[in-house]
Amino acid sequence: MNGRTIRDMVGQKNEPFVEPPRSQIPEFSRMHVAGMETSDDDAIWVGSGMKQLLLRTVGRKSGKEHKVALPYWLDDGGHMIVVASFSGAPQHPAWYLNLTDTGKNGEVYVKTKERAFYAAPEILDGDDYRNVWKALTEDRPFYREYQTRTNRRIPLIRLRELRSA
Repeated sequence: MNGRTIRDMVGQKNEPFVEPPRSQIPEFSRMHVAGMETSDDDAIWVGSGMKQLLLRTVGRKSGKEHKVALPYWLDDGGHMIVVASFSGAPQHPAWYLNLTDTGKNGEVYVKTKERAFYAAPEILDGDDYRNVWKALTEDRPFYREYQTRTNRRIPLIRLRELRSA
């Protein structure tokens, strides 16, 4: 990653992270999304030193719109990276499973505090995955802890901007 850490690229201090109980994450995300849709307050858009985004997907089974709040990082190309950790749950989070249906989610809506755009989600693999995972977990070691809780490999997704929303 050219000697830069993910923290350097996002420009946020690595503040302590308080992990909520996994059972409460979906409700916290719904409340967080509601705040993101109505406010540009930093208290909504930055948490534990991590910038946050709103990701809108289409349900792979329901066909309905779903929104989730996620922290993000930037790769060397300036693309946002999100992590499908669900705090190390044995199953992938629903938003990630929706992304695997490229017929419905070949492009997704992304909103940050500064702007909104449509992006093509790219699930990282190979050296790309290894390099981003290494930098990410050096900056945010709690993701290594999440990985120890599950047998699945925690996915990393790059959001390549396509056009403004």
